[in-house]
Amino acid sequence: MKLYNLKEHQEQVSFGQAVRQGLGRNQGLFFPSELPELGDVDALLEMDFVSRSSKILSAFIGEELAADAVEQMVKNAFQFPAPVAKVKDGVYALELFHGPTLAFKDFGGRFMAQSLAAVSDGDGKITILTATSGDTGAAVAHAFHGMDNIKVVILYPKGKISPLQEKLFCTLGGNISTVAVHGTFDDCQALVKQAFDDAQLREDVGLNSANSINISRLMAQICYYFEAVAQLSKAERENLVVAVPSGNFGNLTAGLLAKSLGLPVKRFIAATNVNDTVPRYLQSGEWEPKPTIPTISNAMDVSQPNNWPRIEELCKLKGWGLGELGYGAVTDEQSAETLREMDAEGYLCEPHGAVAYRILNEQLEAGETGMFLCTAHPAKFKEVVDEILEKDIDLPGPLAKHNAMELLSLERDNDFEQLKAVLYSVQD
Repeated sequence: MKLYNLKEHQEQVSFGQAVRQGLGRNQGLFFPSELPELGDVDALLEMDFVSRSSKILSAFIGEELAADAVEQMVKNAFQFPAPVAKVKDGVYALELFHGPTLAFKDFGGRFMAQSLAAVSDGDGKITILTATSGDTGAAVAHAFHGMDNIKVVILYPKGKISPLQEKLFCTLGGNISTVAVHGTFDDCQALVKQAFDDAQLREDVGLNSANSINISRLMAQICYYFEAVAQLSKAERENLVVAVPSGNFGNLTAGLLAKSLGLPVKRFIAATNVNDTVPRYLQSGEWEPKPTIPTISNAMDVSQPNNWPRIEELCKLKGWGLGELGYGAVTDEQSAETLREMDAEGYLCEPHGAVAYRILNEQLEAGETGMFLCTAHPAKFKEVVDEILEKDIDLPGPLAKHNAMELLSLERDNDFEQLKAVLYSVQD
């Protein structure tokens, strides 16, 4: 399977190259040159999670890695479930927070770590540089912690992620370095892109990215959409609508790729908070990012989502109109109101899931089955959820452990020279 650079189509790479490079020339995203066909999707849905996921990922990777090697990578990465929970009649939650860092990013982060180990020859430096708006940092840090010959540097906006999110990945040390940047998540992403544009730096430290821009992370996320549908009855699969809480839009890209493989989803809904660049674009046709606004659904505080070009490319290749996507944006006040409504239904959620649940309920039509993605455990947003619901949520084991540990983060300005100094210093 070859992948091409969306900005420079003549640049074509193998899966291994795409995983190692992260980005193509001119900061271009890699995209599959062919969209696989899986054949009998119903038979696929009867398989167990690991076997099915191995088939899906082998279809993308092709002959570059043997099928049994891919299956072992999936076994190592997907060691936790993705259960579907009923919230009310006709509406389900896909719970993606049962991994080690209690967020959906565990699937992609751990599969990327397995992929990088499989395609690296063991020689030369590898430095993972990534930006996080909350959950990516923890998933990547835990997936790569202790791996030989791999350094990890994670940027995040100081004061703009939850304290528990911060504790979960900024307390590890070892080969994991974390940097609290005085700026927004978009500033952090811009610094990452600047680093990849510096050819000398890229070569000196062996730069790679673990954001959802890395194709291996994105491919792993396709698998849990199949797992979700497999847990529904055949009747419920007929008119399924899936709402995806969207920040950098990797999750929605993966869902649409699953649909391109034949997964029976009637339509997807892109659900954002007030950082609503995509909903406004779908409504007006004008791409007009605004300054990022901090919200209680902070992992979605993204004004310039990196993965959107992949969605446009996929829709063009499949002949899907962007107008077929549902969309909507939710304020903090509406998120809080929705969390209280869900709690009254007997389902404990957190702000990102609440955004998707609200828009799903607003747009679900008679006869349709609804599903929304719960991307993180409510305890990761304990301060916010406790205050809104007037509760005292218990901390699961991983959070309780890291909450008692000391923060090890560096603080830096939104300045590329300061980032370069950090990247060189962690090589020692």
